[in-house]
Amino acid sequence: MQIRPEQLEAQLARELKALYTIHGDEPLQAQEAGDAIRAAARAAGFAERKVFTVSGTHFDWSGVIGAAQAMSLFASAQLIEIRIPSGKPGKEGSEALQRYCVEVCERLSRDVLTLVQLPRLDWQQAKAAWFSALDAAGTTVRVETLERKALPGWLAQRLARQGQRVQAGEPGQRTLAFFADRVEGNLLAAHQELQKLALLHPAGELSFEQVEAAVLNVARYDVTQLSEAVWSGQVARALRMLEGLRAEGVAAVMVHWLLADDVRALARARAALDDGKPLPLALKEARVWGAKERVFERALPRLETPALAQLVLAASVCDGINKGLRHPEWPHEPWDALRRLVLMFLQSSAPSTPRPSSHLALHA
Repeated sequence: MQIRPEQLEAQLARELKALYTIHGDEPLQAQEAGDAIRAAARAAGFAERKVFTVSGTHFDWSGVIGAAQAMSLFASAQLIEIRIPSGKPGKEGSEALQRYCVEVCERLSRDVLTLVQLPRLDWQQAKAAWFSALDAAGTTVRVETLERKALPGWLAQRLARQGQRVQAGEPGQRTLAFFADRVEGNLLAAHQELQKLALLHPAGELSFEQVEAAVLNVARYDVTQLSEAVWSGQVARALRMLEGLRAEGVAAVMVHWLLADDVRALARARAALDDGKPLPLALKEARVWGAKERVFERALPRLETPALAQLVLAASVCDGINKGLRHPEWPHEPWDALRRLVLMFLQSSAPSTPRPSSHLALHA
């Protein structure tokens, strides 16, 4: 059974399962989920704890099963933690985990509680027999990256936990939006900034000025978030992300590669639409999947074939600049050229804006 992190507390209060699996790429929420399970285990009398970290292909899985089956000298129940940082237990590990689910989780469920910790899994790992066995034998907590639109609400909930709140109405929303901009993509740092506010100010209402003075700019971005912001027409957010990626030392060629791949995929999908194919099939043929599919579904109807052709041309010019080739009408510095390219994409993807012309492709 799969649950979200926010559902874990209620589940632990109802019943303590024999097996919990945590997987995902958000460190703070994964850590908090693990801490909640450990606390519930201690409260239920699982006083002894053993930790196994799976590293390399020569890990001794028999030691894990043996430790779980051995009766403790000091406690009647024990917590077994299995950490697999790579998310790949290997063939031997796959067989061992499936056997573990039967020999330990089912037969010794009252005496052994198991916590398996994994990173974010790709679709192949999520369908593997070993993960299916873990999911079927216990509770799986899937920790996903918190989307930007959900971040203000998350911050408000965390402030409420420490007895603080922002102003009501639009001023409070502006405060939360500012806070979210400062900590986006970095929940660990967001947690620290929240703790700082608790130390600096008493319980009660926080003004915008108090939050502005206390919260550092600790946002961290990845290129996929930039892609989402660009094709959603979020101008300020996209430009802020671009500057953030540059400041973090991300290679300009990496940013360009993703954006160029996006516009080529959109052009392929547009061609399929022009041939009379439905939007879902057009995106599938353009090899667009997952979260990006939802973004492209909204952007593609606003993009016509001539406009996309000009954007592909602009991406080609920018690629040359990244490789040291100059263009007389484009900036010579790669990041400045990327900024121009991003602005062109934003203009095209924004609702109710003129489509870029050939002239704009070279002079934006």
